[in-house]
Amino acid sequence: MLISTACTIRTMSNIPKTTNKLSLASKLAKKQIIKPTRIIGKHNKNDNEQDIEDLVQESRYFSPIQTRKQRQVKTIKKELPATPPPVKKSRESQDKKEEESQVSKIPMGTAIVVKCPVVADEKIELEVESPNAMWEQQLENIRLMRQSAAAPVDTMGCHKCADQEADEKTQRFQNLVALMLSSQTKDETTFEAMKRLKARNLSPGNIKDMPTSELEGLLHPVSFYKNKAKYLKQTSEVLLDKYGGDIPDNVKDLIGLPGVGPKMAHICMSVAWHKITGIGVDVHVHRISNRLGWLKTPTKEPEQTRLGLEKWLPKSLWSEVNHLFVGFGQTICTPVKPNCAQCLNRDVCPSAYKNETKTKKK
Repeated sequence: MLISTACTIRTMSNIPKTTNKLSLASKLAKKQIIKPTRIIGKHNKNDNEQDIEDLVQESRYFSPIQTRKQRQVKTIKKELPATPPPVKKSRESQDKKEEESQVSKIPMGTAIVVKCPVVADEKIELEVESPNAMWEQQLENIRLMRQSAAAPVDTMGCHKCADQEADEKTQRFQNLVALMLSSQTKDETTFEAMKRLKARNLSPGNIKDMPTSELEGLLHPVSFYKNKAKYLKQTSEVLLDKYGGDIPDNVKDLIGLPGVGPKMAHICMSVAWHKITGIGVDVHVHRISNRLGWLKTPTKEPEQTRLGLEKWLPKSLWSEVNHLFVGFGQTICTPVKPNCAQCLNRDVCPSAYKNETKTKKK
């Protein structure tokens, strides 16, 4: 009995005496930092009562009655959503905004030139509208007229002058010679002169060794035969020295030969090398293109006509146009007194009957 009484007294001595001083929990409750809570066991906890562990998650202040393990718990911070890093504006968006701001400052009616990026090694073909909306109908009518009647170019043109039994290298040289002789000369005259030359074994070596007077006699009555004889000898020497007796396979080097112009070079590339590099514009193509209104503005030189046609005419027609127009110009659309009455384009040609009207007025 004495022992139990001592233990009881000792145990009760550990209980803190009630004083007027407020405990830490009371002070906190008074300051409204946390609500006073009755600490209870797990067995008799009601729904409206909180456990000490719940208080730890709600406030950073701890009750003095917390255990050591509870005091080691760190304050749980609410995780805020991470702010995204600032987006760097690309150079393209900045340039676009600058262009928009500049365009907005441009007064109305001002022409703006837009620079488009060019892709390397890529050819861009620009579609240019034809100056004459009826050009396709006119071309089809010329095809029909050429089929109904043959022209000198069909049987005696430059493509018919080479010796078909000769090797390809010799044929290419003979095609070039025929083109050089055909300048301002009728096909009949050129064809006969080529016959005489072929009878003397026409080749660069023979032309080079042939006396000038003899060559001139073979060329006569070709227009400007003396000048053409001189050009033939000079060209033959260049071909033997630089090209091994063959002709160049490009327009630039062909034009570099004595007596060879753009028309001859482009036709030679088509006939000799079977490559389409441009439109061969002679007097017939030059005249008919202007009469039909195929050029934006009238031209005075064949080279101007070629450049004007190549801007809009499809490349697939470049070779055909030369052959069609030459024969059409030899038979119907002649330089003097064209036969407009028999022309299928008389109702769609802006130059139809103009020459007849001028003749009547005179």
